[in-house]
Amino acid sequence: MTGRLEGKVAFITGAARGQGRAHALRMAQEGADIIAVDICRDIASNPYPMSRPEDLAETERLVKETGRRIVARQGDVRERPELRSALDDGLREFGRLDILVAQAGILPMHPEKPNPMDFVDAVDVDLLGVMNAVAVSLPHLGDWSSIIITGSTAAQMEHTVQGDPGGSGYGYAKTMLMEYTRQMATHLMAQPVRVNCIHPTNVNTGLLHNELIYKLHRPDLENPTREDVEPVFQATQGMPIPYIQPLDVANLALFLASDEARYITGQNICVDAGSLLKTPVHSGGY
Repeated sequence: MTGRLEGKVAFITGAARGQGRAHALRMAQEGADIIAVDICRDIASNPYPMSRPEDLAETERLVKETGRRIVARQGDVRERPELRSALDDGLREFGRLDILVAQAGILPMHPEKPNPMDFVDAVDVDLLGVMNAVAVSLPHLGDWSSIIITGSTAAQMEHTVQGDPGGSGYGYAKTMLMEYTRQMATHLMAQPVRVNCIHPTNVNTGLLHNELIYKLHRPDLENPTREDVEPVFQATQGMPIPYIQPLDVANLALFLASDEARYITGQNICVDAGSLLKTPVHSGGY
């Protein structure tokens, strides 16, 4: 099946690499034009490198290779005016908006040097950043549009990312997104605009593959490698894999953006390789 998003326009946050790039490319392959935004610079509290302008340029190149159009802009999801400016540029080019994928996120964990600002930054990006993207998009979304939010299965598991301020902020933000999804879906369903949240397990991106996460999973090693941590990652999954791929998340987002999902709204849907069947869920989960 091809052309499932023919004639539609998707606004995607965190689009320079990882899951965001996968969303942009997969939706372009199915006919959508793309408005892409990413911060393209580091946030001081975040322990791993964030995207760079050249990453966003690569997303732009890949989308254009599909034959679709793209407007790519640098912008911080914490700053609503920056998101509005990026979206306005896209609207001037394409004249409409049908899909929002609000997926930019960080995990600013510092177990050895906890800082309350880590909690603030995690919530500002992972929760308020989603709300900002929804706020600037809503006036432009027509009937039967689709809002897709990125949550996390890790935030629903006991003790996985809780403890230090950044991890707790991540867990708090992702847990709050579940109720936010239900609330927005309730208030938009008569329009009708659909709102759903995807909760991935570990994903093969920079948020997972960095020195801090490796050391947290293998504290017995001074400089653990990917090969050292993959067995630990796999132990948290129900299926025999260490992590899923960005494309696995993008395929679900594509479905939720398409007319095939036109009556699906208010749902928190996992792509988790069975991890929640294996690990206790905390009281804030679903």
